Amino acid sequence: MNFQENISLKKYNTFGIDVNAKRFISISSVYELQQLLKKEKKLFLLSGGSNMLLTKNIEQLVVHLNIKGISIDREDDNAVYLTVNAGENWHEFVLWAIEQGYGGIENLSLIPGKVGTCPIQNIGAYGVEVKDVITKVEAIEIETNKLVSFSNTECNFGYRNSIFKNEAKGKYIITSVCFKLSKSNHKLTTSYGAIEKELTDRQITNPTIKDISEAVIAIRQSKLPDPNEIGNSGSFFKNPVISISLFEELKNKYPTIPSYPVSETEIKVPAGWLIEQSGFKGKRYGDYGVHENQALVLVNYGNASGKDIFELAQKIQATIKETYKIDLEIEVNII
Repeated sequence: MNFQENISLKKYNTFGIDVNAKRFISISSVYELQQLLKKEKKLFLLSGGSNMLLTKNIEQLVVHLNIKGISIDREDDNAVYLTVNAGENWHEFVLWAIEQGYGGIENLSLIPGKVGTCPIQNIGAYGVEVKDVITKVEAIEIETNKLVSFSNTECNFGYRNSIFKNEAKGKYIITSVCFKLSKSNHKLTTSYGAIEKELTDRQITNPTIKDISEAVIAIRQSKLPDPNEIGNSGSFFKNPVISISLFEELKNKYPTIPSYPVSETEIKVPAGWLIEQSGFKGKRYGDYGVHENQALVLVNYGNASGKDIFELAQKIQATIKETYKIDLEIEVNII
């Protein structure tokens, strides 16, 4: 095993925050991981680094999970069952699936990160959540070093949430994710967000899964900065779900406030709208700020610290709470 010392993590996190790992190792197989766990238990797990904001140097052993591989477990005329290892790039997996004619994840194109982290926060976009296609999550239990599996139900998926963010947090290392994707009669989701408009602009009336993926990529690229060019972690805040009574109160005061029904008692409000209306969109504070095209995205223009960006997030939260009586929840993990 190749242990390294005092390694910069700047290239391992999409915010491009320059903090150091006291000790670092890259792991490329489940066997290597289990061998490591025989000696080390206090680990800092690092995958694609796309859903974290690093605010300090890491004293624990940083383990970069780089386990690769995609296998077909079984298939029939309608569906294919896949096992995808945790270190596979999520977007590259989506593109691979589309090239094979497998549907179900095309709306999740261009989401940064690795496959192993997709169940943790139940990634979602444009009306689709990854829980809709996950059949099983395989992981190593850190305490026992045994390989275990969680069924879809056992994952306790919720909006940007799962068992891995709650009672199982810090207890397991996800090694692979199993998916059921469609091979025919694909269920297309085009009514959410700007997909229909994008397809219309492209003069596409009977879209394929590839058409939807390309539309989603175009929309995301028009709104979201490329982490290779501007450090960011995508959507920094969750869209808040509020009570009908609070929404009615806000609607009287702010007639143009957009909303999406969740249940008979709750409504989802776009966090980006709240942040933009509060005057933060496009605001720059030295080397960090809020992106000019998408108020949900906080950015590092060069050499900002994680603390700088976190303090900005807290300022936004306080303003939204004071103005709208809404608690804005951070989606990114603050380290």
